[in-house]
Amino acid sequence: QVQLVESGGGLVQPGGSLRLSCAASGRIFSISDMGWYRQAPGKQRELVARITAGGSTTYADAVKGRFTISRVNAKNTVYLQMNSLKPEDTAVYYCNAERVWSAQGSYDYWGQGTQVTVSP
Repeated sequence: QVQLVESGGGLVQPGGSLRLSCAASGRIFSISDMGWYRQAPGKQRELVARITAGGSTTYADAVKGRFTISRVNAKNTVYLQMNSLKPEDTAVYYCNAERVWSAQGSYDYWGQGTQVTVSP
């Protein structure tokens, strides 16, 4: 059974940095795209960044130049390095993995979410 486990959230002051990690576990043969989404209170979930298996990246305009997404395919792990954090980055951050091929077939998966709070 495939699971996505996130770590690295927390409380940080404006201008600070955090690094999120998300590891996919289970009998996984391959993963297509991996990404990070976030949801602030009262708002819809939105894309933050995503990365293909080949390393191509996409970023939301709000985080370009501040956040960097990366992945290690051999470890089925994706990272999000967040620098110059702003209060408006406060949200629950969710890891997503698309077209995960495993013994169960091909499905999309979500992590449980990790809270990021940016506050003085």
